[in-house]
Amino acid sequence: MSSDPWGRVDETGTVYVRTADGEKVVGSWQAGSPVEALAYFERKYEGLVVEIGLLEKRVRTTDLSSKDAMAAIDHLREQVDAHHAVGDLDALRGRLDKLVELVEARREERKAQRARQSEEARQAKEALVVEAEELAQSDQWRAAGERLRALVDTWKGLPRLDRKSDDELWHRFSHARSAFSKRRKQHFAQLDAQREDARRIKEQLVAEAEALSGSTDWGPTAARYRDLMAQWKAAGRAQREHEEELWNRFRGAQDVFFAARSSVFAERDAEQAENLKLKEELAGEAEKLLPITDLKAARAAFRAINERWEAIGHVPRDARPKVEGRMHTVERAIQEAEEAEWRRTNPEARARAAGLTGQLQAAVDKLKGQIEQARAQGNTAKAEKLERELEGRQALLDQALKGLQEFGG
Repeated sequence: MSSDPWGRVDETGTVYVRTADGEKVVGSWQAGSPVEALAYFERKYEGLVVEIGLLEKRVRTTDLSSKDAMAAIDHLREQVDAHHAVGDLDALRGRLDKLVELVEARREERKAQRARQSEEARQAKEALVVEAEELAQSDQWRAAGERLRALVDTWKGLPRLDRKSDDELWHRFSHARSAFSKRRKQHFAQLDAQREDARRIKEQLVAEAEALSGSTDWGPTAARYRDLMAQWKAAGRAQREHEEELWNRFRGAQDVFFAARSSVFAERDAEQAENLKLKEELAGEAEKLLPITDLKAARAAFRAINERWEAIGHVPRDARPKVEGRMHTVERAIQEAEEAEWRRTNPEARARAAGLTGQLQAAVDKLKGQIEQARAQGNTAKAEKLERELEGRQALLDQALKGLQEFGG
């Protein structure tokens, strides 16, 4: 017979293990000495110790699910309860009990975390829905359309909520997008109809302009061309593919007439040369407005210059593109400055940027408080995890603050 503090082998070769509930049969050993029998079952015990240690490490250091962890614990507990090993089995049961407590605590922690994440996702989706519903009423077709597409991408990146809440919010979100698309489609359909009307009107104007181009009734014909030009401007723009071609024909017909008139009235050459000189002076005056530093003043000054420009008559045909091009350059610069000013002062975009910045700042402050609390409680692992999350939120906040500064505040 042989024994150690945790087990023994009797004269029949039966191996026993000592537990708090008394001795339990481990197994029978017939091939070898009792010492070898105890050594064999002690090694099985050490194997259980190693397996439990590895499981403890996985639970503490990995994202092992509660379900898988409990299944592994149950499997090890079955082995311990089977008493097929010699050692302190009660201690192993105690370790497994503590591991169960840890897994349950982790489960509750993850449940709370999922609840927080779900609430954050719900708030984020509600914010997207509110913005989409506001955009649905916008007439800034391109900007609003691009923003709605960006909101869809943001939505796709957020976690799903419970089916009822997610479906309700998505219904509102989708309805807002549909409403915007319907309004935009109606707008452009109306615009297409208006441009088609403009095309028909301008074709009639071109036909009359071309019919008048050979007239030698200088005064009345010139007056009629002015009437046709007023009707042209009032007609609005035709489709892009027709507008330039119609305009070239219309302007070409006028040019034929006025060129003929100029050849008959030689004295107009001197007049047009003087007009060119005046317009070049005005173009130079306009160019002094560049670069644009005071948009309001530049706009008013250019308007005054342009009124004087319009009051001046024709210039020589070959000089017109250059001198008009100089004025167009200044006009485009003012238009670009106006567009930049509009983008910079757009209250809706600035309000959205400020709202997002506020949300991110609140999230950062909340995480900082949670980190301090975790450290105060000695929960270093939780604090480190929250700090990693804080880094991501802080980066988003810094980016949002930078974007807000572009709006001038």
